[in-house]
Amino acid sequence: MSPSPTATAAASPSGPGCSAIEGNLAEVADQPVGTALSSLSQLSKLSEAVKKAGLEEKLDSATDITVFAPDDKAFDAIPKEAQDKLMANKEALTKLLSYHVVMGKKAPSDLVEGATLKTMQGGSLTVKGSGDNLTINDAKIVCGGVMTKNATLYIVDKILLPH
Repeated sequence: MSPSPTATAAASPSGPGCSAIEGNLAEVADQPVGTALSSLSQLSKLSEAVKKAGLEEKLDSATDITVFAPDDKAFDAIPKEAQDKLMANKEALTKLLSYHVVMGKKAPSDLVEGATLKTMQGGSLTVKGSGDNLTINDAKIVCGGVMTKNATLYIVDKILLPH
């Protein structure tokens, strides 16, 4: 017996960017995260990058992960030439995208000032701030705590770069 989407989502997502996805919450709660990315219009560039890197299936089959998902504006902040170069380099793209994924479903209450999260890529992310002013490294969380079938999704306003 699997819990209903409302039973899984302990709290509704929060943050200034959540209103844009309210209509998709029930849909993404039933989808694994790799698939769910394509259901959220402001994550279309991330979804495309995940597919190009061949990571959609890996994300879909992962158990209990947290994804810090850069929105389309984050991708738009990168010059087009650099974007195209990155999208054409599967190895670099995979490394970059894996840096946005941490093991374990992290609830908003797990993201406390100074917390360090180990990424799938092997690096670490640092949490700063609190409430609606949370950042991961230097990316602001614009909508946090979006539940998918196998992950917690946090939409961020910048692409996280491995150190």
